[in-house]
Amino acid sequence: MPKLPSAEDVATYQRDGAIVVRGLFSKDEMALLEKGIARNMASPSELAIVASRPEDPGYFIEDFCNWQRIEEFKRFIFDSPAAAVAGTLMGSKKVQLYHDHLLIKEPKTTAKTPWHQDQPYYNIDGMLNCSMWVPVDPVAVESTLRFVAGSHLGGWLMPRSFMDNEAKWFPDGSLKELPDIDGNPGQFKILEWALEPGDAVFFHMLTLHGAGGVGKANRRRVLSVRFIGDDIVHAPRQWRTSPPYPGLKERLPAGAPMSGPEFPVLWEAA
Repeated sequence: MPKLPSAEDVATYQRDGAIVVRGLFSKDEMALLEKGIARNMASPSELAIVASRPEDPGYFIEDFCNWQRIEEFKRFIFDSPAAAVAGTLMGSKKVQLYHDHLLIKEPKTTAKTPWHQDQPYYNIDGMLNCSMWVPVDPVAVESTLRFVAGSHLGGWLMPRSFMDNEAKWFPDGSLKELPDIDGNPGQFKILEWALEPGDAVFFHMLTLHGAGGVGKANRRRVLSVRFIGDDIVHAPRQWRTSPPYPGLKERLPAGAPMSGPEFPVLWEAA
């Protein structure tokens, strides 16, 4: 049985919207994940996107929803303690898989991940959700995810495209804009952790977060896994979500629980 988060850990997660769990995964689990990442990089899916500009001296690529074709990802997601930890932190009786998200920043990548919330880009509503961010490489604090503590409790903020800062999803003015975090650092409690292979960060999909580039000799290979809990329902959008789910709007009405083979149950509380 995995060692589940303590009551103090749960309180920290629910207060801050992010927590680090040290040494969660074994060397064998990390080797399995690294093998899966290599397979994914050798054969990216049709959802893969390059998130760095051509003039960037490095390279940033992302890919989505590969667990059904990358056996190592499936084994890591289904057999590791990840879902049990996520369910305990969320306070959910049941945990389903929402999707997997690969993020690779090669050495010298200057592309930053701008401050944002994840949930406004998705097709779900509800507060019982959790993302896990697992690196297979050591991550310096300069390249790690940074979080604004407690920001998941402040409501939805305007999602914008990362490359050109356009409001392609919700109409301008329909949601509050993000605060100027970098310009007013003293106004925000920032959480950030240097990480080693085996460590994992868990965070709420509404927690504001971002990340820097990577150094000349560093590579940052990460699998992020999104988990959903008891109150999550389908929220069809009139635009392409990230990731998209073709045909889901026709199958699941608004407000329906997320069901189907795309969203398997990974864990249930005893």
